[in-house]
Amino acid sequence: MAEDKQRTRYSDQELEDFRVIIQDRLEKARAQLQNIQDQIFETTENGGDEHGGDWVDDSGFNNDMELLNTMAIRQRKYIQDLENALVRIRNKTYGICVISGNLIPKERLRAVPTTTKSLMAKTEEQQKIAAKKKSRPSKLPYVKKERQVISKVVKKSSTDPSKSRKNLNISLDDDDDDDDDYFNDDLESPDMSSEEDFDD
Repeated sequence: MAEDKQRTRYSDQELEDFRVIIQDRLEKARAQLQNIQDQIFETTENGGDEHGGDWVDDSGFNNDMELLNTMAIRQRKYIQDLENALVRIRNKTYGICVISGNLIPKERLRAVPTTTKSLMAKTEEQQKIAAKKKSRPSKLPYVKKERQVISKVVKKSSTDPSKSRKNLNISLDDDDDDDDDYFNDDLESPDMSSEEDFDD
């Protein structure tokens, strides 16, 4: 391990060994992609006549097609990653971690030949992502708390006894605690004796 950290790249012979491994996996991946594409073609040909007959059959057909298409997309991406690894071998940059700049251990490259990060760098990166997710506020900043509607009985001085009590619906913010001071049950000031409405 200490030797790998001091070296800046793998030797030409080591890169050739990796190229053979990648070329073998690339051929297998292309064969698997061809197999998936044949299955898609066969499913489309055979399912085309019955499509639209029964909704249960349609659902099964659609699920099969979606699964096959997803597999094909993944296989194409894997093939592209293998081809990119071959380019890195030609450029003699294969096996160098893109984060730390150190050599990726041979065992990891044999197991995952498309990797561009050492296990330590990848773990650190995932921990940073997990820490960012935990540090996010649980609520969005622009979402306000739900407002409360409070109904109170307020006495008013009035000449008409039928208007002496009135229910008022007042919307209060959580931040405004002082609004309650203005609406006491004993409010009978000369200013409040007029017929003004408190609704804004």
